[in-house]
Amino acid sequence: MSESRTIISRDNAKPPFFVGIDLGGQSIKIGIVDDNAQTIDYTTVDTFPKDKNGNLIPVKDPAADAMKRTSDAIYSGLRRAGLHSSDVVRVGLVTPGTQDIPAGKLVDPANLPGWENFCIRDELSECSKFPVSYDNDANAAAFGERWMGSGKGYDNMILLTLGTGLGCGIIINGNTYIGQNSHGGECGHNIVDPSDNARICNCGQRGHLEAYASATGLARRIYECLLTKISTSLKDSFKKRYGKEDKNFNVNTFIENMDAETKAHLPKMLYEEALTGDAFSIEMIEATAKWLGIGIVTLMHTLDPHCVLIGGAMTFGGKGDRIGEMFLQRVRKEINARAYKILSDRLVLEFASLGGDAGYLGAAGVARSDYKHGN
Repeated sequence: MSESRTIISRDNAKPPFFVGIDLGGQSIKIGIVDDNAQTIDYTTVDTFPKDKNGNLIPVKDPAADAMKRTSDAIYSGLRRAGLHSSDVVRVGLVTPGTQDIPAGKLVDPANLPGWENFCIRDELSECSKFPVSYDNDANAAAFGERWMGSGKGYDNMILLTLGTGLGCGIIINGNTYIGQNSHGGECGHNIVDPSDNARICNCGQRGHLEAYASATGLARRIYECLLTKISTSLKDSFKKRYGKEDKNFNVNTFIENMDAETKAHLPKMLYEEALTGDAFSIEMIEATAKWLGIGIVTLMHTLDPHCVLIGGAMTFGGKGDRIGEMFLQRVRKEINARAYKILSDRLVLEFASLGGDAGYLGAAGVARSDYKHGN
């Protein structure tokens, strides 16, 4: 949805209005949204300030500086949309990283150096003069999907986002679930393999779902297999992509010395080769689906959701794509084989539909929910 975002005019919008803010490690997405989840204005600002040449500008307090620039961007958006500050009733802010959500505080966000123990909710409220709701970015994405995406109408649902890691947002009885310590939904770290030689997760522990069903985990498995004599057109793809100007290019040597950026691109290359019918690529995608299905069954038996959505950068073409649909059906097959029948029969399993917009839309939705409930 990010590339085809529809911006409506003030005249076609339904008040009251909300602002949704999705803070990431590189950029901050800011959307002004009406009561029907329609976007009136959208913009982004850099999380860390940069000059016109893209160079970072050092500031004394990067977190406070970002909130000041975010507040300025909100008011610029209001002017573009023809709105007054009195038209906005609440702002929703969502962030990644470890958090104390009730306190409105970032604790130790890995991708935001200098933001440790920052009271981000109150800082934005003070800068913008709006009441601010605060939540986890994965929860907000799930809330956005429930408000106007593939999860619309489902009060109990889970969103799993497959990317560098494996994110999870949980909606229970229409509300996001944060847990006692603001760590509810860390489902990428559920254990799916208890063996002593289980794969190591990005967090350093063994056997977590993220080690098997994230792009990072998949890239590691592909890399290990490519070092063997396995037959796959993926090796030819490396030569075409990276060795076309080098007559002495050796695929095995290249694979042994593959850099992090190339490894990160492996899942996309795998998808492209799967489209051509490469058996190895299809097998790797199906293996990822199997592990994901196992993880989902654990969530089903714990939370009994009506709907589970799969989103993120690694959906292998997603809805309507031949490989994407194969991937989803393989996940479904694993669920059917392992879950209670009444749960698997009634589960709605689908791809998420909001893409990168789910965060700011969900943030606005969380603010709307708080406003409607008088919080």
